[in-house]
Amino acid sequence: MSATTASPVTTEPRSSLEVERKYDVDDGTAVPDWSTLPGVVSVGEAEPRELDARYLDTADGRLAAALTALRRRTGGPDEGWHVKRSTPEGKLETHWPLDDADESDPLEVPAAIVAELAEVAQPPFGVIARIRNARTAYALLDAEGRMVAEFVDDRVTAVDERSGRTSSWREWELELGPAAPGTAAGVAALFAAADELVASVGGAPAASESKLGRALGG
Repeated sequence: MSATTASPVTTEPRSSLEVERKYDVDDGTAVPDWSTLPGVVSVGEAEPRELDARYLDTADGRLAAALTALRRRTGGPDEGWHVKRSTPEGKLETHWPLDDADESDPLEVPAAIVAELAEVAQPPFGVIARIRNARTAYALLDAEGRMVAEFVDDRVTAVDERSGRTSSWREWELELGPAAPGTAAGVAALFAAADELVASVGGAPAASESKLGRALGG
């Protein structure tokens, strides 16, 4: 399935830096008590989200070579087009709103996103993977009700569109929020405590850096 350009996106994109930890867990692994983490005093209500993402790249994998991912995702509070770049500090995500394309039609990458990617890759872009995710999200809150981090429990089903291979797994993500520790030492302590908490219920740091990598066999 190929894609080139679509009608222009008029809304300015927004960017954010994702700093997160990912964990591999079994289907039956119990969710631990995240309120025991440093700075966390309560856990918000479970928020279910049904996510459906299609990832694109050039035929010769230019985006992957540039440590960049391009996807169009429906569902969740940040549905839309995303460009994610790996950096030493975390994943820099640039987000555009969802277009009005028919889900059954071939994907067309908006012109603004083609321009954003021009330094590392040129069209055509084709769909390389489709990843569906039944997600349950929880806000981890401090004493003032601010979000220290967001924990998500993901049950993933993926298709490698190049080979037709399907796979499914469960993973957890812990992503820093606006009230996360403001120092590198504080962040390290938070993640170290999270690692211990996950290990106590049988989980482990994720073997793959991303859902896309795992879907494609990495």
